[in-house]
Amino acid sequence: MAGSTEMASLEESFRKFAIYGDTKATGQEMNGKNWAKLCKDCKVTDGKSVTSTDVDIVFSKVKGKTARVINYEEFKKALEELAPKRFKDKSKEEAYEAICQLVAGKEPINVGVTKAKTVGAVERQTDTSKYTGSHKERFDESGKGKGKSGRENIVDTSGYVSAYKNAGTYDAKVKK
Repeated sequence: MAGSTEMASLEESFRKFAIYGDTKATGQEMNGKNWAKLCKDCKVTDGKSVTSTDVDIVFSKVKGKTARVINYEEFKKALEELAPKRFKDKSKEEAYEAICQLVAGKEPINVGVTKAKTVGAVERQTDTSKYTGSHKERFDESGKGKGKSGRENIVDTSGYVSAYKNAGTYDAKVKK
């Protein structure tokens, strides 16, 4: 069997793939989709001796009858099932060692993740220094938005008619 440090990194890989793509996952159980991703990312599937169909069959074989996930022990059994198929020229123990080395220390690869970039029209439209008119008032000198005070006209609730120039002078007129 593999050394204790290798087993720790194997378990760490299991946990990383188990929580991949699921915000509620605890890392204790892995679903079939993540198992297939682990096999693909760690190059367990080679397209010839081990295919994605083999990976799905092994997953179904090691999980419980009504279960939809596998735990770490079942994960190790699944690797044992795939090992002789992937490394045909080696003994069962050597094949298991080799497949553990493929998986140990790996983590999910994010392929095809879209990155946001500002070019051309988007850059011009999001540059607050080029805003004019009423839109210009919504941002301070640094380009940071002013929030509600920059968006809306603040209503004068003092009781006077809006735009009345002599607001606050009534008391002075009455006392004379």
